[in-house]
Amino acid sequence: MNSDSESLQHQCLDWLLTDNVKNNEQSVECEENDGVTNLLKKATASKSSEPKLGATPQTFQLGEIPTVQDRFQAVLKNRLQIQAQEHPPLFPWETQLTEYPDFVDEPSMTLVPSWGWMVQQSKLTLPTRLPERVFQQLLEQCQALVTSSVPLGAKLVQVVENFFPNESQALNDIAGLVLRSTYRSVSTLETMPAIQSDYSDLQPRQQMALSLLAAKQLLENLTLPLSATSPVVEREWLTSVGTLNIRVEYQSLGKLTKLLVQAELPVKGSLTLRGSGTLAMTTSSTSGYLNVELGCEQLNPTYTLEVEFPEIDEQPLLFVINPTI
Repeated sequence: MNSDSESLQHQCLDWLLTDNVKNNEQSVECEENDGVTNLLKKATASKSSEPKLGATPQTFQLGEIPTVQDRFQAVLKNRLQIQAQEHPPLFPWETQLTEYPDFVDEPSMTLVPSWGWMVQQSKLTLPTRLPERVFQQLLEQCQALVTSSVPLGAKLVQVVENFFPNESQALNDIAGLVLRSTYRSVSTLETMPAIQSDYSDLQPRQQMALSLLAAKQLLENLTLPLSATSPVVEREWLTSVGTLNIRVEYQSLGKLTKLLVQAELPVKGSLTLRGSGTLAMTTSSTSGYLNVELGCEQLNPTYTLEVEFPEIDEQPLLFVINPTI
């Protein structure tokens, strides 16, 4: 046999010996191995003994050695298969053989995508797209401050100040420009060139202006003002599963006033309308229209509307309703 074959045989034998075969050395031999050994013995005996009268001398040619080698490897392969069948290997976390189904009808864990509300960025009017990380943090800050009673300019600065520490004066200056702009564009801001550039390539003051513009539009989208001349307000919010449409209406029935919210949901979800010590909630198991209303003798200064879609986001989307009637 050549050296490669001998090495393979030694490795296989070593594996067998370490797999609890040492305790059964006497039982390892099988008829096939005995057959190989007897064949070698017979071949040796036939060469050393005299041929019997009338019989053909039995010889062992060198060309027959590969045949013996193939036979040995077949016997070894069979032995390995038997060992694997009698003692199947286990995964590291298993202590005994376990049967697993071919497929699972219902997964035991549902992965909830993170921040399915962030698709709304595509509806904003911005000269360049904000990185997802930046937009997510802006949206989180807007959600935290949307019910705050501070002026809009101060609210904008609070939303973005974590991005630009120790730059309060510059933020206040640029926030003033953003508030005075009559349309949502940075082309009127000297610090923001109207060119196609990534956010990371902009100068700090340009990033400030872009962040403040995004914050202003987000807060406007999340605020639903009502008045005597405008008793109905509508909003659209794009999500990862479709568009959320919201319609809020103020109704007056004598001394009783009522706030009615109608939403068209792209997926199953719930609506929670809160006032001062009052709450109304409704849930839908499918997409479609969903209504919730809250009645009182007089309107509260502020209401909040939470829209929850468990399939796309762990956090609800919070709107603020500001009646000025």
